[in-house]
Amino acid sequence: MIPSKFDYVAVDSAEAAIAALTEHGDEAKLMAGGHSLIPLMKFRLANPTVVVDIGKVQDLSYINDGGDHIAIGALTRHMAVETSDLLKAEVPLLAHCASQVGDPSVRHRGTIGGSLAHSDAASDLPAALLALNGSVVAKGPSGERVIAADDLFAGFLENSLADDEMITEVRVPKMAGAGWSYQKFNRRAQDWAIVGVAAVLNGSAGVGLVNMSSMPMRASAVEEALAGGASHADAAQKAADGGTPPEDLNGDAEYRTHLAKVLVERALTEAASRKS
Repeated sequence: MIPSKFDYVAVDSAEAAIAALTEHGDEAKLMAGGHSLIPLMKFRLANPTVVVDIGKVQDLSYINDGGDHIAIGALTRHMAVETSDLLKAEVPLLAHCASQVGDPSVRHRGTIGGSLAHSDAASDLPAALLALNGSVVAKGPSGERVIAADDLFAGFLENSLADDEMITEVRVPKMAGAGWSYQKFNRRAQDWAIVGVAAVLNGSAGVGLVNMSSMPMRASAVEEALAGGASHADAAQKAADGGTPPEDLNGDAEYRTHLAKVLVERALTEAASRKS
């Protein structure tokens, strides 16, 4: 399909992007790699009158040591996250999850900030951010604020950003030596996950689920069960608690619930084996 008519604005700084968002309000949409926005526009699920291209904002592409965390510029490409030696050493789960996004052409264009802002329940990286207890830095005309992963995702393809805000940075705690795993079940390589699980064991447990609700979901019941001393197998039985698994050609809610339980147990077992 062909998108509705729109105006195109290219900017070279976050300030210029925010100014455009402030001017046009909810009629404007940011575009970085374009892999999330363009398909929505083609299906008329998004109909912005102004597309603000931020792909050339150079100072938002970086992976830096922030002391107790790793700071990642919002326009950092998935391929850079996947291949970062710093992330492989300090937050290997995130580097691995980035390697599972689409195919190489997608990973060379797509950005971590765009993936998180898109808030797709079927995406890999939002689940990882939840499991890692990460956060994002949002910038608007009034300044910056830090939004925890649990507060970022607000509904189906919805986030908690204001119309005049943009994600400028992603922050994930350092977890060298933590156990981790990412389990992704799909019919073909490079497909969206039918169900996915990101798990971290680092004193306490962090578990994020892919495609088990209308938005990226934390498996809180699993985390609470583990904190109470439950085995991996018993905790995994609570994988779907609080979720609303979608139903489509790939599987119904019952099928996804079964997959979630199986994959959570596998993820916890693998994470425990990796923990040093």
